[in-house]
Amino acid sequence: MKKRIPIEEGDYYLTPEGYRCFTEQYHLKRGYCCKSGCRHCPYGYDKKTDSFKNDQ
Repeated sequence: MKKRIPIEEGDYYLTPEGYRCFTEQYHLKRGYCCKSGCRHCPYGYDKKTDSFKNDQ
């Protein structure tokens, strides 16, 4: 079971469509990449190529 990360100010914002979009701050606090192609992924994951930018 994954550890639950408490949500704090600056961890996400709401898009114009009303979706929650997690920020780089939240992803770094979580500590790993979920490989979902997140908009603010600090780990460099590219969902189209299923690889990390550093994996060249």
